[in-house]
Amino acid sequence: MNPTDASRPRRRLVLLSALAAVVLAVVGVGVYGLLTGPPTSTTDEAPPRPTSATPAPSGEGSRELPEIAETDDPEEFAREVATALFAWDTASGLMPLDYTSVLMGVADPTGVEQAGLASDIAGYLPSRETWAELRRYATAQHLEITDVFVPDAWAQAQSQAQPGQLPAGTTAYTVEGIRHRQGVWNDEPTTSEHEVAFTIFLTCPPDNADQQSCYLLRLSFLDQPLR
Repeated sequence: MNPTDASRPRRRLVLLSALAAVVLAVVGVGVYGLLTGPPTSTTDEAPPRPTSATPAPSGEGSRELPEIAETDDPEEFAREVATALFAWDTASGLMPLDYTSVLMGVADPTGVEQAGLASDIAGYLPSRETWAELRRYATAQHLEITDVFVPDAWAQAQSQAQPGQLPAGTTAYTVEGIRHRQGVWNDEPTTSEHEVAFTIFLTCPPDNADQQSCYLLRLSFLDQPLR
């Protein structure tokens, strides 16, 4: 066994512990799912392992969701993830797990963070029951990104981390934007807008790594970003 491979799980545990401690000290809130996942909801449950796209019910339209493009640019990757996280359409014939699958397609390739990430994503998507209700109103959603930046709290995390605790290329981007929803109410088109903010934790490996594209680690709680 390669000594580097043997030390990888321990390094990841150290990484998560370091991030949790720094985030708690800097912003005085939860650890944003890096250890514990999002808070338990009475309506949303953590999804099972994502599967392929759900076939559309008879008589309804369906479409194949685009994959998140591979890139080694962390900000571009953060924008792609943010867009995919908020883009859904209940009239598409798809279900929440189909949209989850798109994001899980760029998850931590080691599998260490995948269960936690799936739970994070569930905090952003409607439950199956809510989805069925929203489908009655042909509800769709997308995100208008207004700002993407590396939060000051992350810089503090890097400065306080011990050598080797943060793998090369690991960073955080806080995304601010406007969530747009549209649908039909009493046979009339209706829209709504809501400001949102959240933080994406990701890794873009160095040039000499086997993994050449950025991948997604975890998500903060919605509207509880790092600043």
